[in-house]
Amino acid sequence: MQFSNIIGLQNIKQKLVDMVHDNRISHGLLFLGKEGSGNLPLAVAFAQYVICEDKQQNEACGKCAACKKAAEFIHPDIHFSFPVIPKKTGTKPVSNDYITEWREFLKNYPYGNAFDWLQCIGAENKQGNITAEECNDIIRKFSLKSYESEYKILILWLPEYLGKEGNKLLKLIEEPPAKTIFILVAENEEEILSTIRSRVQLVKIPLPDTKDVQTALIKGAGLFDDNALDIANLSEGNYRNALQLLQHSVSDWQQYLRDWLNAILKGGHPAITKLIEEINKQGREKQKQFLQYFNQSLAQSIRLRILGNENVNISSQDKDFAERLNKIASISQQEKIIEELDKAIYYIERNANAKMLFHALSIKLRYIIQHKTLILTK
Repeated sequence: MQFSNIIGLQNIKQKLVDMVHDNRISHGLLFLGKEGSGNLPLAVAFAQYVICEDKQQNEACGKCAACKKAAEFIHPDIHFSFPVIPKKTGTKPVSNDYITEWREFLKNYPYGNAFDWLQCIGAENKQGNITAEECNDIIRKFSLKSYESEYKILILWLPEYLGKEGNKLLKLIEEPPAKTIFILVAENEEEILSTIRSRVQLVKIPLPDTKDVQTALIKGAGLFDDNALDIANLSEGNYRNALQLLQHSVSDWQQYLRDWLNAILKGGHPAITKLIEEINKQGREKQKQFLQYFNQSLAQSIRLRILGNENVNISSQDKDFAERLNKIASISQQEKIIEELDKAIYYIERNANAKMLFHALSIKLRYIIQHKTLILTK
């Protein structure tokens, strides 16, 4: 994987390149970025750049033997650790148990999150972990010399899944063998063991700009400019979310949301019940996606109200919908709805009963906007 495969983040890429050219590579790095930022593929691209045998000015050559192996995620000096589940009850899993699935995941879902990965390995509702056995395996691997490259590199994805057993790695991180690089790729700094966090150099990975996401969607998904802009705006830089929105068209989500709000505003219990039955069939991830769409639509509405039409770059369809949302609720009401939606997303991620959650949410939304009775036209 090369830097050119990563959406946007030009400033970060340049800093990483300069780090290599100036021989300032820290032995421990923490690539910290929100879901969909591209922190994982960026870490993989950085590792490839480090071991490339014919580095270009700002890019790995992509042609040398090291690059070809790195591109297939089979270079013997680039190791991966990630959350896993036992393959059989009672067994103690390590990442190598799933290395084939991991390589496929990196090829097909480089912007994927923990949910995507755990579904790929059939975890269903099981919680993944980076185990004590995995820590022992890392220590064993890094006690050996590198095979082909000057450097030996570990990319540890989601150190948030390390329990106290992660302290096994402290000595190795603090006093690593020469030419060893640990790259931790995380989304939530507070959930990383403080003992590990204090021993690595922080590299903050921002979300890509809307324009970069739009360009990626036009090139990668063949979308027209307006459709790509709609999705880029709604995803708010989260490229994983943008790809999820592709699976369920924005216009479908918008109509779904219109129907739900109309049912809430009219006080039609049968209509609400029918919609909730449909939502319940969607599954946890799409329920979360729908609420995120609502959330992002409200955020667009607030921006439109504050900045004005000429300063908000959204399609005419989205602008019309945003204006209608502004007629339903004031900024303070919209902010309260966003707060309730965030809570609902949190509970969905923790397997809340969808029917009960959406019924309760419908009642709360009606209460918040009860003095605004405009019905959204279709």
